[in-house]
Amino acid sequence: MSHPLLPRLVEARVVPVVRTRTQEAARTAVAWLREAGFTTFEITLTVPRATELIRELAADPALLVGAGTVRTATEAYACGEAGAKFIVCPWNEPEIVPAGRRFGALVMLGALTPDEVVEALEGFADVVKIFPAASMGGPSHIKALKSVFPDVSFCPTGGVDPSNLRAYLEAGAAFVGIGGKLVDEELIGKGAKDEVMAAARAALSA
Repeated sequence: MSHPLLPRLVEARVVPVVRTRTQEAARTAVAWLREAGFTTFEITLTVPRATELIRELAADPALLVGAGTVRTATEAYACGEAGAKFIVCPWNEPEIVPAGRRFGALVMLGALTPDEVVEALEGFADVVKIFPAASMGGPSHIKALKSVFPDVSFCPTGGVDPSNLRAYLEAGAAFVGIGGKLVDEELIGKGAKDEVMAAARAALSA
């Protein structure tokens, strides 16, 4: 049985992956992307005091907030306690699953090869994250995996952007994660809101 949150992520199609060197830049990215129309966000634990930001954003019922780059069960527990609705690990760390499930969170475990996909599924992942997707063949890699695992929900990240988003979805991705093109820290630092908003609208329209 699929996780009840999965249809919302599939409907969202794009999950902005917020990875910045400062909490303020992350907060600005979320504000700008929200203005463009996004309501789903992955806050990576590489952001300083990430769980604090997750707690702040998750308090808004209009947002669907998850935690990314979660490496241990302890981190997963802290994120769930802060209100994260989905937990994302770039590799297969099965101990994260029960920690996230304690708070009802959807859990994504990372994989690249068929063997790794099977391992993630055996670890009871709700979604299999394919990272880094672009360097492994992009949409064609997703299409190949989907042919072997037609019932698995794949979320490719790493090299996904508004220009190839549609190709990933047509290849069989349930939804995608986009970081750099939507959360460009250089543009945020320069206050180039219009450029970030343009990328956001391109992703939404795709």
